[in-house]
Amino acid sequence: MTQQSESTTTSTTTTTSTRTTQEAGAPALTSPPASPYPPLAEPRPLAERRVWPRTFHDRLTAPLPGLKAMARFAREGAVRPGPEGLADIPRLPYEPGPLPRVDAGTVAVTWAGHASWVIRIGGLTVLTDPVWSRRILGTPARVTPVGVPWEALPRVDAVVISHNHYDHLDAPTLRRLPRDTPVFVPAGLGRWFHRRRFTRVTELDWWEAAQIDGVRFDFVPSHHWSKRTLTDTCRSLWGGWVLTDQQGRRVYFAGDTGYGHWFSRIGRRYPGIDLALLPIGAYDPRWWLSDVHCDPEEAVLAAQDLGATRMAPMHWATFVLSAEPVLEPLTRVRAAWEKAGLPRENLWDMPVGASKVL
Repeated sequence: MTQQSESTTTSTTTTTSTRTTQEAGAPALTSPPASPYPPLAEPRPLAERRVWPRTFHDRLTAPLPGLKAMARFAREGAVRPGPEGLADIPRLPYEPGPLPRVDAGTVAVTWAGHASWVIRIGGLTVLTDPVWSRRILGTPARVTPVGVPWEALPRVDAVVISHNHYDHLDAPTLRRLPRDTPVFVPAGLGRWFHRRRFTRVTELDWWEAAQIDGVRFDFVPSHHWSKRTLTDTCRSLWGGWVLTDQQGRRVYFAGDTGYGHWFSRIGRRYPGIDLALLPIGAYDPRWWLSDVHCDPEEAVLAAQDLGATRMAPMHWATFVLSAEPVLEPLTRVRAAWEKAGLPRENLWDMPVGASKVL
């Protein structure tokens, strides 16, 4: 499949103000450009009804597995570690605590597990890919509990969804939300929410944005795909999100992604990312998963490509989705971070349930 260039997606017209200097004492991994290029798009209206292409196959950065790959996977692929790899489940980091007290000038993140974060930014509480269920379709039950009890959440001001795979789009969890909760989703996924009577659903293409109470939500590309049923392969888009408050503080949520050229392009367009939430798990066997899931070393490279000050690993220690030992992603990301010579305090390798405040 051909790669989708920035110029073939939405038009970009207006530059929003961004912070171009890093906080004292927190050096960036790389030096970001002085201003975004190309300039950022004007925010689109919330809950805008739009017409999308029937398929987004042209956005794939690698072909989906064919019959030969499927046959090889059936012959030799493993989707779970062996007994030795599972033996460390009791050692997976799980330290739930109360959500930090914040105000409109504070940015804080809490890891609920897998790709589910509670992001407090610009006075808003934002959930990413919320999965509070114990089990998802086709996967064994979670190996660590949810890090944040649902009843402990403040009012949810917005939800962002990266794509429609079951470990990122969980219907039982979303049923817990009021139907007027603002939801930001990839192009083509709005109908799924409308069928469930959500009334404030904003669909965005890559490089497009919307805004709530001064917080900007930009949808950005990723190296992934979408599928939820036998007949809807790539019928909706996939991607990550950049959240920016009025002071220019930025949190990047990658969703689910392999490593590739998009990270440096995102870093150029959104300079000064304070924190990158990046996936480090579900990568083995590599021949099968490299196009769609970063391994720990690639996640560290992605953080550097983004020019992010800090990185918080995710997409591990929750569901057993692939064959690597359950603790291996943590040990490998720590080693890769050290090998890259990056400040140890800027790797936020958080236990499930833990919080950090910028």
